[in-house]
Amino acid sequence: MKSATSADARSEIKNQTKAEGAPVGGFKGLSEAQAELSREKHGSNLLKVKKPKSFARRFFENLGDPVIRILLVALAVDLIFVFRGGNIAETVGIAISVFLAAFISALSEHGGENAFRRLSAECGKQEYRVWRNGVLVTLPLDCLTVGDVIVIGAGEKLPADGYILSGSLTVDQAAITGESKEVSKLPSAERKPLPQGKSTVLRGCTVLSGEGEIEIFAVGDSTFLGKISLEVQTDTRDSPLKLRLSKLAKQISCLGYVAAALVALAYLFNCLVIDSGFNGEVILMKLSDIPFLLEKLLHAFMLGLTVIVVAVPEGLPMMIAVVLSSNIRRMVRDNVLVRKPVGIEAAGSMNLLFTDKTGTLTVGKMSLESILLPDGRSVANVASLQARAPITYRYLAESCLLNTASSLSGSCAVGGNGTDRALLEAVTQHLPPSLPRVTSRLPFNSTVKLSAASVTHKGQSYTLVKGAPERLLPRIGKCITSDGREQSFAPLQSAFRQALGSLSRAGKRVLIVALAEKLPSSVSIPPLTLVCAVSLSDPPRPQARASVKALREAGIGVIMITGDSKETAASIGESCGILSGERRLVLDGCELAVMTDRQLAEALPKIAVISRALPTDKSRLVRIAQELDLVVGMTGDGINDAPALKAADVGFAMGSGTEVAKDAGDVIILDNDLSSIVNAVLYGRNIFKSIRKFITLQLTMNLCAVGVSMICPFLGIEAPVTVVQMLWINIIMDTLGGLAFAGEAPSPLCMKEPPKRRGEPILNGYMINQIAVLGCSTVALCLFFLLSPSVRSHFRFAPDKIY
Repeated sequence: MKSATSADARSEIKNQTKAEGAPVGGFKGLSEAQAELSREKHGSNLLKVKKPKSFARRFFENLGDPVIRILLVALAVDLIFVFRGGNIAETVGIAISVFLAAFISALSEHGGENAFRRLSAECGKQEYRVWRNGVLVTLPLDCLTVGDVIVIGAGEKLPADGYILSGSLTVDQAAITGESKEVSKLPSAERKPLPQGKSTVLRGCTVLSGEGEIEIFAVGDSTFLGKISLEVQTDTRDSPLKLRLSKLAKQISCLGYVAAALVALAYLFNCLVIDSGFNGEVILMKLSDIPFLLEKLLHAFMLGLTVIVVAVPEGLPMMIAVVLSSNIRRMVRDNVLVRKPVGIEAAGSMNLLFTDKTGTLTVGKMSLESILLPDGRSVANVASLQARAPITYRYLAESCLLNTASSLSGSCAVGGNGTDRALLEAVTQHLPPSLPRVTSRLPFNSTVKLSAASVTHKGQSYTLVKGAPERLLPRIGKCITSDGREQSFAPLQSAFRQALGSLSRAGKRVLIVALAEKLPSSVSIPPLTLVCAVSLSDPPRPQARASVKALREAGIGVIMITGDSKETAASIGESCGILSGERRLVLDGCELAVMTDRQLAEALPKIAVISRALPTDKSRLVRIAQELDLVVGMTGDGINDAPALKAADVGFAMGSGTEVAKDAGDVIILDNDLSSIVNAVLYGRNIFKSIRKFITLQLTMNLCAVGVSMICPFLGIEAPVTVVQMLWINIIMDTLGGLAFAGEAPSPLCMKEPPKRRGEPILNGYMINQIAVLGCSTVALCLFFLLSPSVRSHFRFAPDKIY
């Protein structure tokens, strides 16, 4: 249980926290008539999205599968002969195979899309405070229009693009720019509709602190977000699986046509030559008998058609659909939601992954990493500081609790920026027994880069100051030692600055905590007494290093792309194991911009980290990697990531990301963790292995059937295998075989193999040898059963035929 003093301290913090930046503009906003006219002119505030495909449309699109197309041709030809008295059973069998394959595949895609739509359903239900006719009302997002003045505060997501009219905001623009640094927005006469605008706020960004009134200048598709949203609703290149299946279909088609021609010729040779005892006169007589010749030609054509149907693995589309559907359901348990089934197979073929830093490699939340004392020594956490230097701890705790824009809600910090929340949560479990009373505050000022709070405690008055080292260090003359004494800072300055520099070079965010006799102003800082420095960082996820290692062992290159500084990016890349082996090159956006596409393509195998990246950099990297025939993966959660997610062979959108990013992605990583991407790769590779196993099984049987059909006419057996018999075997084999492969658990050994090339055919040398050996031995066994007197003696045969 928490102590009474701790509860009192929490209550005291809550009582001393007050709202800042209340709206002062007094704007009346639009009238209802003006709003209606504006809406007619500028359109709705909803983003246009492609109309979701209906189940029927998905079904008919799946009929375009390369293997299914061959079956459809065979079905069409077979239908012709049904009307001429042919066997309807084989026609129905082909039709059932085609229907089941297309139906299961469409059902899988439709289910994934519906799950995504449910994730997005809440987006349009948000409501906002709007001035209408001089009255502050609450309206849903889609009712907002150009000219509306809205009141926005901490924690809210901006519904449209606008300019600040009053108040001040701290905004997280990472969704737009990719940079995790918070940006201050203030009223300004400068009106630039870009993220860099001093007063410009853009749809999709989140307000971290402050409150203000904003005039909307763009809604819906005209917003910065809307333009990107339209850009990503374009078609992309074929997936590796579709490419491979197309090649396989062409190979099987060619082999089937050749085999069909050989079987037809073998049958005609048997009828015209062998049955004539190689007698030339008899052969000529048969050739001159037109009705007899037409009958044999028609029968030869039917045998050829039978061989084509036998050669095509008609169970393959259905098996692929079953395996994909089964694995997709299992993957949800591993926090992977597959929107497009082909995307997961592409993940298995991936050989280059571009990954974000914040939230994917890191936890996505700032935390206190260490505390630097004035003598240059480092303390790991607040608990250690409390035991080692209690006076320093008290001043630090007071600064974190009182000199902040955040407040406590239970044990969690809410409001303010990420730095304030991290510091507040760091001292939550180690609250001092009592707290000073705040008499005045200076909220964070971007000009002097500090915040301050004047307090009174037990008759003593002093000011708590917290800010950037480059602004506060020049004003420090004294410091607080570990034993609580106040002394000159000069003897310790060199060691402290050296330790501070090491933290900065490692990419840590460093703040100085100090005391002053009076409250600083926006133009001057009084002399300061150093308490300590705090180092904050967004730490790597516990599984990040192991996940990167697993991807690298699987032959997948990992490149981190971030909007952070080069030092911070390199530090995280080093800690996650991305900077290792040949990949040790760290570039920033400026260096990337001056490189030609050829130079970048040559450097790509060495690049590990790209910092200060722009959205266009991501799309360019994807394009260049694809030109090198690589299968490219891209992670992202922001609006700025959407074009690259769409362009990549497989786009991994984060579950906590923007709706635009999720709409552009093929796979949604529900827990934002790189380890879930490792699972996606594992499942993708397992699916491809299952497809190869099934193809080996079915083509072995089909080779046997084709081989027997080709050889038997020379032995006097006209049709040893009919289409109906073949389809009956296939229905049993496809169903049981498909279910067996669908239920097969992924093997970790898949992650030890190199990725498959994008253009690598499904049939490899090992499979061809296996199919040939097994197929030929099975043909020999079948011929033995057909021709052996010892076997034939146990069966009844027609008197005029062997079969």
